[in-house]
Amino acid sequence: MKRRDVIKSLAILPVSLAVPQSVSASVPAPLAKRKSVYEALGVKPLINARGTVTVVGASKVLPEVRDAMDAAIDEFVQIDELMDGAGKRLADLMGTESGCVTAGASAAITAATAGCVTGGDPDKIWMIPNLSGMKDEVVITSYSRSAYDAGCKAVGVRMIEVADVKELQAALGPRTAMVYLLSGAESENGILSLRTISAITKPLGIPILVDAAAEGPENPNPHIVQGADLVAYSGGKYLRGPQCAGLLIGRKDLIMAARMNTGPHHGFGRGFKVGREEIVGMLTAAEIWFKRDHQAEKKLWNRRLEYMAGRLRGIPGLSIVIKQPTGRSNPSPDMVVSWDPGVISCSGQEIEDLLWNGSPRIAIGAAGSYFQPNQKHTILVNSSQLDHGEDKIVADQLLAALSKKQSKPASVIPAAANLSGTWDVETKFYAAVVKQTFTIEQENNTLKGIYTGSLGPREFTGTIQGKDVLIRSTYGLDGARVHSFFSGKIDNDIMEGELSVGEYGKATWKATRHVFKMR
Repeated sequence: MKRRDVIKSLAILPVSLAVPQSVSASVPAPLAKRKSVYEALGVKPLINARGTVTVVGASKVLPEVRDAMDAAIDEFVQIDELMDGAGKRLADLMGTESGCVTAGASAAITAATAGCVTGGDPDKIWMIPNLSGMKDEVVITSYSRSAYDAGCKAVGVRMIEVADVKELQAALGPRTAMVYLLSGAESENGILSLRTISAITKPLGIPILVDAAAEGPENPNPHIVQGADLVAYSGGKYLRGPQCAGLLIGRKDLIMAARMNTGPHHGFGRGFKVGREEIVGMLTAAEIWFKRDHQAEKKLWNRRLEYMAGRLRGIPGLSIVIKQPTGRSNPSPDMVVSWDPGVISCSGQEIEDLLWNGSPRIAIGAAGSYFQPNQKHTILVNSSQLDHGEDKIVADQLLAALSKKQSKPASVIPAAANLSGTWDVETKFYAAVVKQTFTIEQENNTLKGIYTGSLGPREFTGTIQGKDVLIRSTYGLDGARVHSFFSGKIDNDIMEGELSVGEYGKATWKATRHVFKMR
């Protein structure tokens, strides 16, 4: 079927009838390459050998989804009516009471939280983030703490962390809006499994939201079967829908309350709106999910990794493992490449940087990532988002990079100064200058101590080689994820240089020895 014919069919048929029936027969063929729209902006496109990670574009939208979005743009529609229709169709597809399209999985979490807090009452919707008189607590299990529970906190709720059944029972009360769970092994079989929690919360009328962002939906839905009331999915990962779209499915009353806290409605959730083209595109991706040949896709992903592994296995000091997924989340395999630093003299970050700065640019492991620099002797390659022939390009570049990095004796340069003590740090971010502190202990070239920032104190490790100073720290409490990598030089009791904060970009810093004044 030609593209224009697909668009015609989508314009006149219900979405459930508009998906080409051949889509499930095999893995979609690669699209013809066209001139990059990014290069005109001075932005370098990349080969995604990292997986469905948002910072490098997540996944490739299916051709049928693109066609559906094009068709949706051609006509206008009342958005609530479209959401009603999509909700009914999602209910049929997922085997649940209802569903809605959201502005991503994180937005689904925020909308669900706001729905459980307000119940859809417009007065309460307009009060957010002032939750006076409302249910303003969300109970979260310890294993669910991550950067993504920020979706709940955006509403203004207080997160109550629990580690066992006794703590769960003590935490539940009249202020509990819902329980939030991150899907995984613990939610399936842990001491605070979904089934265990549901048995306690159901009699109390407290709903459960499961974050299943990196999964694909199933019918019957395993989380709903185990007791969840709501489940959130990302549309831009393995569903291959619009990247800025997601799904929230489950109880109809809670879905409707969540919808009232998103666009086109005014108030707190106005910024979480999705357009008619995203709604139709996301629904089409869900339709196709149940028609795709997932086994054929997994065979293709493994075949690409095996090819790359075969190209690299002759390199001395190298160890390669193809790691198969476990559980429902992130269902694609990874190739883990490790090496003996005595044979190959580089860190994982150096290899990542070589590929990131090469031509074509290739994203692997944590290159250009949310995380701090990769100091391990390991990289990770994911093949699920590669186009036809890109596995050869990635293998060629890895082979060249790892073959060149043969070991040379590491030279240790004596420290030019003793940094032990307390340092006053001034860090300049984009629009703020922040006062921070280092408390340093030094032994030869090794540094350790406490770095105190706005979130509070955290441990750090580091080195000093001559005048060159490196300090690395991570803050990971209460779901926060802040990685700081200070690099700079020491000169006459003044340290200064650049701070890399991963996804939050760069900053500059300057540190002076703290002077204790007598009173």
